[in-house]
Amino acid sequence: MAEIGLRPRMLVKDVMTSPAVTVPENTPIDKTAQLMSNDKLGCIIVTSKDGKALGIITESDLVKRVLAKNIRPSKLTAKEVMSTPLITVDPDEELTETARRMSKLDVRRFGVMYKGNLVGIIASRDILAVTPELLENMQEKARIGRTAEVEEEIESTPLAGYCEQCGSWSDNLTDVEGTYLCEECQLDI
Repeated sequence: MAEIGLRPRMLVKDVMTSPAVTVPENTPIDKTAQLMSNDKLGCIIVTSKDGKALGIITESDLVKRVLAKNIRPSKLTAKEVMSTPLITVDPDEELTETARRMSKLDVRRFGVMYKGNLVGIIASRDILAVTPELLENMQEKARIGRTAEVEEEIESTPLAGYCEQCGSWSDNLTDVEGTYLCEECQLDI
């Protein structure tokens, strides 16, 4: 994962996992599940013979389509268990938009496609992992904005005091090249 820092927007490519782990469509489910277990994966992408991403197998797919139906895993292939179509995003998509789409579609993982090729995967947990830093960035931006507003307010607030040129009291002194002048002395300049 790239270092985020204070920047205006965060992109999918900043937090995605790359490369995505894949299996061919004819891989037996028992082998697929072993790979997921050994590599501690929550999902795996299923590809065609020519390497095109076809779908995704999640832990939930294994439970619903294999275990809950009491089907022997060695009898099924990845293609028979996968969820299709694979929902994809562009690596340059803003993370906030990806999170909105995940929520709207009730999907936790998207394939990341660049020029027709699978380059990675992004999961809701990837977004969750950077959420504290995103919140800190938002707070810092808000603080910077408030500081600028306060400075602008201070600059625009009239200053009361004695004019440094004529010595008379004024409720509206203005700093002119480092000297505080009343309105009348400002007109004389």
